[in-house]
Amino acid sequence: MENQLAKSTEERTFQYQDSLPSLPVPSLEESLKKYLESVKPFANEEEYKKTEEIVTKFKNGIGGKLQQKLLERAKGKRNWLEEWWLNAAYLDVRTPSQLNVNFAGPSAHFEHYWPPEEGAQLDRGSIILWHNLNYWQLLRKEKMPVHKVGGIPLDMNQFRMLFSTCKVPGVTRDSIMNYFRTESEGHSPSHVAVLCRGRVFVFDALHEGCLITPPELLRHLTYIHEKCQREPPGPGVAALTTEERTLWAKAREYLISLDPENLGSLERIQSSLFVYSMEDSSAHVTPEDYSQILAMVLTGDPTVRWGDKSYNLISFSNGIFGCNCDHAPYDAMVMVNVAHYVDERILETEGRWKGSEKVQDIPLPEELVFTVDEKILNDIKQAKAQFLQEASDLQVVAPAFTSFGKRLTKKHSLHPDTFIQLALQLAYYRLHGRPGCCYETAMTRYFYHGRTETMRSCTVEAVRWCQSMQDPSASLFEQQQQMLEAFAKHNKMMNECSAGKGFDRHLLGLSLLAKEEGLPVLELFMDPLFSRSGGGGNFILSTSLIGYLRIQGVVVPMVHSGYGFFYHIRDDRFIVACSAWRSCLETDAEKLVEHTFRAFHDMMRLMNTAHL
Repeated sequence: MENQLAKSTEERTFQYQDSLPSLPVPSLEESLKKYLESVKPFANEEEYKKTEEIVTKFKNGIGGKLQQKLLERAKGKRNWLEEWWLNAAYLDVRTPSQLNVNFAGPSAHFEHYWPPEEGAQLDRGSIILWHNLNYWQLLRKEKMPVHKVGGIPLDMNQFRMLFSTCKVPGVTRDSIMNYFRTESEGHSPSHVAVLCRGRVFVFDALHEGCLITPPELLRHLTYIHEKCQREPPGPGVAALTTEERTLWAKAREYLISLDPENLGSLERIQSSLFVYSMEDSSAHVTPEDYSQILAMVLTGDPTVRWGDKSYNLISFSNGIFGCNCDHAPYDAMVMVNVAHYVDERILETEGRWKGSEKVQDIPLPEELVFTVDEKILNDIKQAKAQFLQEASDLQVVAPAFTSFGKRLTKKHSLHPDTFIQLALQLAYYRLHGRPGCCYETAMTRYFYHGRTETMRSCTVEAVRWCQSMQDPSASLFEQQQQMLEAFAKHNKMMNECSAGKGFDRHLLGLSLLAKEEGLPVLELFMDPLFSRSGGGGNFILSTSLIGYLRIQGVVVPMVHSGYGFFYHIRDDRFIVACSAWRSCLETDAEKLVEHTFRAFHDMMRLMNTAHL
């Protein structure tokens, strides 16, 4: 398998990094024009006029000065946004990140060779571990193909952050520790951490320079599993990673002060390739309903997840798998890539190990035993309680829409991603009687260390179409025309965002520059329309396309009165994962999904009948 992949490309995974273009600074005038357009759906005439005045004043005054400073900054940095974005979006945030920032998803293998089956956890675990370790080796050897769009290479830097990466809490700002090195760069850690029943074990994935095999991995997993079944559970130090960031930072400092060995154990978890989480519970899932598995990978046992780890590979007792990942070091497309790679390998091998059953005499896993006292045990208890309370408030609904999929939308020349985004706008409009400000992820990987830009799906055109769909006097032809205008607008904006011409990150940069200059918060960012249209991370709908593979994921809403909405697209179906907080009486994930599915049918009906 590795040779096959190596043959498919002569290129090295990271070879284009130095030749990628720098992230551009958009024109101030263009960004402000786009911003004004984006607030229109949420303003009456008077409010809009006021915002227009604020924007003009900003453009002709402090905005122009800040723009000059931003252009200066960009001259000295290949990505003027990178450090700011990391800090503002992730490392400075103090809310508990395991539930509020992390993303999670199930492995797709249940759809073919690995349906739920009690007792399959260890055997399958050894195989899935082995495929993940092969992926790690391909990255180490730089044999993963470079991602490209139309022959143009994309930034691959985020793939360096998948293995041996961990966020470390700080009192006011967290930091990211990354220990991964390619073979040409030198030594890289090669151990895996296993969390089971509140205990932590580590073992080396290499023996005499070669990957250990599934039978050898099975021996390790069996040893850990049996030991944890026989003996009392551990203290569950991992639960501290679910805590509010400053509290976790202080608990970590205290833990280290108890015993210097504790620091060594923490560093071995941080530098491990990834965490393998062994859950005692079973996760229900079918190809038509992902609801329970998605809720469980996001909110499962906090004593067997290291919330700060870039990759927790989770195994359930019925042989179902998933992942839970810290969002700070990379975006979901990295996880989609590794999940798809492993899924393809499991398909090829029919989910079985077909190699040698021989088990070499290699050392058994080592347990990392933390020195704890009453204070730490109390901190752990408190962290678990707050996590489980917040987790119980989360509603996750993830059904499959199977009436049609990408094939039919493409037949009508409709972009399938835009199709879902507009259906969601219509669903929200019908359910809540108003437009919903919406964040959709756009990728900026054409540029050096590019990550994402905000694409605001709630456009004037989308709202006009939603209104026409609720207007009994509007003809089918009118509704179809309005819909096609909304499609065209969405597609144009997405292309602009990917080309570095979005405006949200630009405005963020200007506001952070003003802060660095010691200026008070600028009027532009105090304007009620700024937050009402989603600015400052206040989007009611937080959405992302996971891609066109069998991979699905989930996030929590950005705001208490909002929704998280991840989806993936296949030839014959759409699968959505919608989350909402139960304590918000306004939102209901199940109803929003029902309305979205109804909108899919209505849109297709428009395409089929409007020309008659």
